[in-house]
Amino acid sequence: MAEGEPVHEYLDGYAEILTRVCATGRRLTREEREALRSRGERAAEAGVGLRAAVRAHLATARALRPRLSRSAAEHLLAAAEETVDAFAEGHERAQRLAVRQEEAARREFIDDLLHGRSDLGRLAERAERFGLLLSHAHAVAVAQGSEPYEDGYAVSRGVESSLVARFGNRRILLTTKDGRLICVAPGDEPDVLAFFAKQAYAATDGGRVAVGRPHSGAGGVVHSYEEALNALDLADRMDLDAPVLYAADLLVYPVLTRDRQAMAELVRGVLGPLQQARGGAQPLLDTLTAYFDTNCVSAEAARRLSLSPRAMTYRLDRIRRLTGADPADPAERYTLQTAVIGARLLDWPEQPL
Repeated sequence: MAEGEPVHEYLDGYAEILTRVCATGRRLTREEREALRSRGERAAEAGVGLRAAVRAHLATARALRPRLSRSAAEHLLAAAEETVDAFAEGHERAQRLAVRQEEAARREFIDDLLHGRSDLGRLAERAERFGLLLSHAHAVAVAQGSEPYEDGYAVSRGVESSLVARFGNRRILLTTKDGRLICVAPGDEPDVLAFFAKQAYAATDGGRVAVGRPHSGAGGVVHSYEEALNALDLADRMDLDAPVLYAADLLVYPVLTRDRQAMAELVRGVLGPLQQARGGAQPLLDTLTAYFDTNCVSAEAARRLSLSPRAMTYRLDRIRRLTGADPADPAERYTLQTAVIGARLLDWPEQPL
């Protein structure tokens, strides 16, 4: 039934119940209360609003009053209150059930959407119900904070309210997954995800946001989501400090690790000799990382490491003698820098190769 279905058909027999109750001033029987609850449930399922139903019940009670004896009329208000309460209880019970079912359907859809489960054609049909057109390109942003977030949390509601206030209905899906905030937006509207990143960064008290590239089709959302997750993982392994990461800017790292065995051999061959140093390879590896991160400005790298310029020079010379490659030589720098990136990606020397 469409919303706005006439409420009067759910009041059949209501006047008779009022009449019987008012005649003796008794309370509703169990059967009468359950019958009213059932009518309330059916009315809610048919789209009848609770306010309209209450008005109809009160109108029926007013119309009945002149036909009641004086003694019976004295019980009318109490009887109407009790009957309306029973009807409303059933109406609210049906509404809560509908909300739970809707939440379960939404969660199931989101899980299928982000993990590529379910038939893609069926998934696209379900997506339209939640405002997405999977035939178009979409991009996904993932925000991660110091604590997990779920749907309904203050952080989630705040970010969603900001998005709605700014963009209205632009086929945006905001949800949570595994304690992270997720935003799915049309691929041709990068301003949506940029705004989401800004709001999520503030709401998560300095968390980190990663944005995947736009991809088309039902599988495109999965692809973009996985890119965003990989960017977050990469940021942890590489100690990247940018609050917002774009997968498009990090494509070199997956390329470098595509052949893991080759990268492991490069790290062992180039940086393995650093393990001969006093204190192991880690201090010298940190030195190279700071040196390359500062565009090979040794004075700035020394400040980052809280070293004196002399100690920095000593470490760089020690690296040159152990590896046979000079970090200051442009011809030899590329191999060293690639090996350093590989070591960070493979978590070496913490993890043996």
